[in-house]
Amino acid sequence: MRVVLMGTGPFAVPAFEAIHNHGHHVERVLVRPLPPVKSRKGPPPQPVREWAESKQLPILSPDSINSDDSVRTLMQIQPDLLVVCDYGQILGDAALATATLGGINLHGSLLPRYRGAAPVQRALLAGDEITGISVIHMTPKLDGGPILASAQTPITESETSGELEDRLSHLGVEPTLTAMTMLDNWDRVSELGVRQDPEAVTKAPRLNKKEALINWNQTSKQIHCFIRGMQPWPIAFCFFPTASGKAPLRIAVKTARVVDPVSTGNPESVEIADTQGDFSDAPSDPGTLLHRNRMLIKTGDGVLELLTIQPAGKREMTAEEFLRGYQPEIGTRLS
Repeated sequence: MRVVLMGTGPFAVPAFEAIHNHGHHVERVLVRPLPPVKSRKGPPPQPVREWAESKQLPILSPDSINSDDSVRTLMQIQPDLLVVCDYGQILGDAALATATLGGINLHGSLLPRYRGAAPVQRALLAGDEITGISVIHMTPKLDGGPILASAQTPITESETSGELEDRLSHLGVEPTLTAMTMLDNWDRVSELGVRQDPEAVTKAPRLNKKEALINWNQTSKQIHCFIRGMQPWPIAFCFFPTASGKAPLRIAVKTARVVDPVSTGNPESVEIADTQGDFSDAPSDPGTLLHRNRMLIKTGDGVLELLTIQPAGKREMTAEEFLRGYQPEIGTRLS
């Protein structure tokens, strides 16, 4: 098949590599334009661009895939199929019509759940135990086309969104190839795939930094899922009180674990064997520090232990290192 690949981020690379290795003719690789450089670090990485360059494939980076120039270019290429994944632009009718078979999109959720830009992160934030990938035949409606192929997988109890996204990107390889075979054998008359149930649709909008503030009133499990879901960006944070008159210290929370005073059999839980007393007289307010040497924090229903943190302007460190330096009192309240 003559294909045009459209993607920018790392999620697309394993599927694009498989398409290239299976002998399909990659006519062009489209990526988002490089943004203006705002720091000495240079532009942010574009894994698909880097992959295409390593394969010496022709690259295009139009400002808009739906512009007259872009549509005209695609018409000149005359692809059989557009393959879209982690691209960042929504294709309109005219762009989709440039390929004989239209387009397919590899999406990081079990559609129609989590349509949008952050499906992997939203699944973790919701505390889902199972997720997966879907390959759809594209329509101009965001993530709304019929499902051609899918695969599911359990979410582990310690997995971050970055780790899960990497795993899902590889899980999506075979379903993508399966969907391409379906289209290659399609009579262009029969209905393809499985229609999405509009009643089951949920949204997965892009994350923002303001969302990353920890709410200690939530349950320990919810906060643990929240911290994992916010990795590697924008990273969950809270505020730690400092000396009187000074602004609270912003702390990014990298890793944590659920703690139970009595073992529950949960492999991600740990018993508190070295606490100074038990929790029967512990302050009940969520966000309260319960231990001098461990960052045991009261939550809405129990206790969460912060393990790895990064105070603003400081290096990443263990919670024990932080407590040795600040020596807070039991009962200190995080916000």
